Amino acid sequence: MPKTPPPDADNAAQQRRLQMADIARLAGVSTSTVSRALAGSKLVSEETRVRIMELARSLKYTINIGAQNLRMKQNRTVGVVIPYDPTTRQHLSDPFFLGMLGSLADALTEQGFDMLVSRVNAEELDAAAGPFDTGRVIGIVLIGQWRHHEQLNQLAARHVPIVVWGAQLPQQLYCTVGGDNLTGGELAASHLLEEGRKRIAFFGDINLPEVGQRYAGYRRALEKAGIEVDPALQVSVSFLPEGGREAVEELLARGVPFDAIFAGSDLLAMTAINTMREHGLFVPGQVAVVGYDDIELSTYFHPPLTTVQQPIREAGRALVASLLELVEGRPSPSLQLPTQLVVRASSRTV
Repeated sequence: MPKTPPPDADNAAQQRRLQMADIARLAGVSTSTVSRALAGSKLVSEETRVRIMELARSLKYTINIGAQNLRMKQNRTVGVVIPYDPTTRQHLSDPFFLGMLGSLADALTEQGFDMLVSRVNAEELDAAAGPFDTGRVIGIVLIGQWRHHEQLNQLAARHVPIVVWGAQLPQQLYCTVGGDNLTGGELAASHLLEEGRKRIAFFGDINLPEVGQRYAGYRRALEKAGIEVDPALQVSVSFLPEGGREAVEELLARGVPFDAIFAGSDLLAMTAINTMREHGLFVPGQVAVVGYDDIELSTYFHPPLTTVQQPIREAGRALVASLLELVEGRPSPSLQLPTQLVVRASSRTV
């Protein structure tokens, strides 16, 4: 005797049929045409298919093409999306992005999947779901939250399989995998304090979730040491390499004394060191510097850079594992990976 589906399943199916009827009415086609278009049938013209897909997205219709294809073993491609800020246009050549892409590529290859890389405007993160909605990929790995927590929640609410590299935030519906930024920030600042530094500047945009948590860790270390946090030592700059130069020049223009810098990325730290050298400030003699990420170049820079190591190698496997859980319809809780301090010459007191 066939099993009777639970009431919730009946309601969901009915809701989907109603949504499909709405799409058909708005597109001026039959519901069977809508069904074929959403399934990627070649019987539907490209113009009609695109129109139907746009209507489906506007109605928040949950398109499960990616999951269907996975179950049918027709699609073995995962989308990797890297948002960009339209005002700064951070390049894909950024060493951190390249490290993450390499880690993801290795993890996906191990599982027998291909990778489709794309970029979207950080102001329009809902566009990240495009490759899934059109059936090109089974799910999305997004490198970076930026400031659009609610947009990501909306994607999760309509059951787009998406895993985000980033920080865990309150009222979060989507899955994140990320490093322990709070501890990382505290490790960096505590190390500088142990080296005898008292006036520690912080470089980075604290409105970004990950950077904000690093700054919170920095503040916690200062407070534990009984040192008052000076807002004049915090300089908000983008992750672009020139951000380090801008931050140093801003500090000098403020006339604020400082004997150390904790930069929100290694590139910021490196350009800050080069800029200070031009101004006659020596590292680490006059100013100790700590970066964040531990990109490969940090070992070969002069002086070699003390930095907080992001778990980039572990990140790829963790992101892929979490995404495949979601694709198979299973819950995937957010995951926080450990960070550690790597001490090199840029922060050691001579």
